[in-house]
Amino acid sequence: MDDMVITILGTGTSQGVPVVGCNCVVCNSPDPFDKRLRTAALIRQGGSAVVIDAGPDFRQQMLRARVNKLDAVLITHNHKDHTGGIDDVRAYNWIQKKAMDIYGNNAVLSAIKNEFPYAFEENKYPGAPDINLHEITGEPFTIENMQFIPIKAMHHKMPVYGFRTGDFSYLTDANDISQEELNKMKGSRIMVINALRKEKHISHFSLQEALDIIRYIGPERGLITHISHQMGLQSDVRKELPPNVDLAFDGLTIRKQIHSRYPTPHNLPSHHAP
Repeated sequence: MDDMVITILGTGTSQGVPVVGCNCVVCNSPDPFDKRLRTAALIRQGGSAVVIDAGPDFRQQMLRARVNKLDAVLITHNHKDHTGGIDDVRAYNWIQKKAMDIYGNNAVLSAIKNEFPYAFEENKYPGAPDINLHEITGEPFTIENMQFIPIKAMHHKMPVYGFRTGDFSYLTDANDISQEELNKMKGSRIMVINALRKEKHISHFSLQEALDIIRYIGPERGLITHISHQMGLQSDVRKELPPNVDLAFDGLTIRKQIHSRYPTPHNLPSHHAP
């Protein structure tokens, strides 16, 4: 089987980091690892490419990661920081000469129709996005050569979906998950999970809550995403983490061999420059 390559496209909250107008120590940090676009991930395997979430930074993320071919977009939930960039799939419509397949639960699909109505008009404007919507019901589904297992969780009172493919599990924007759904991630070698800050939050896991879940699942590597400026400087937070857990960063690439070391500044991709 072809190796899976995962790129963490963004690791920030709905406001990103730095936050507009904020003068806190994190938002003013010169450290490139304290700069975070909205949360998203890219999974590549055997020539296929699937993105999880297409927020307002989608275009920028696709350019940075040089994603010249995209097969589908999985949407975790219908908040704007996860759907705001969907209009930009039209670039792939043009290049690939076909509609983009977008997957989400019923609430996500309804929101897309309401927020991008021009993509679904009978006589739509030339150049409008061409989209095929697919409802996620909780059952496993396949895109090209990849099978995805939906993992249902709660984002306050909103149902959200995380995803598992192979031995990689990804869950963001959640603060509660049932034992049954949690067990779907058992056996994952690599696990990405959200933690907004150290203090408890109404709709996101805290850092300790995320660490407790990682400990239960027992992956070789656990990565924290959807990180706010309230978490603190990454250089301080990382010192407090268990050996198998780290803060994800924008542009982190995970191959068959897990990269556990932050690259030195001179080895950073150009888009990490402050």
